Amino acid sequence: MKVLLDTHALLWWLSDSDKLGPAAREIVADPAHDILVSIVSLWEIAIKIRIGKLDADLNEITDTIPAEGFTLLPISPEHLKILMGLPIHHRDPFDHLLMAQALSEQASFLSGDSQIDHYPIERISCS
Repeated sequence: MKVLLDTHALLWWLSDSDKLGPAAREIVADPAHDILVSIVSLWEIAIKIRIGKLDADLNEITDTIPAEGFTLLPISPEHLKILMGLPIHHRDPFDHLLMAQALSEQASFLSGDSQIDHYPIERISCS
């Protein structure tokens, strides 16, 4: 199974947070699954660090991604084309691009955000 991590799911995995439930942990930990981390999430993390909303080390996070066996997903023109066709049910631009990537990559989206359920994406709950 191919799974794209939402930004909060990535942070919860890396910090070993209880917010990421047992079923979600099993999915991420299973070496048979292709776990994707989008550059969009790194961009969101960098912005939150810069404005003081997140206390984290971006270098440590970027170094940990390959160490965890995750695949870093760049933004492609195809992702942007799919983004343009998504309805706007909520306003988070990072989530919109992550959803477009999940659709394009035919990946499930591991997210705790129930707003994602308004879109034609297979969401795996974090809880």
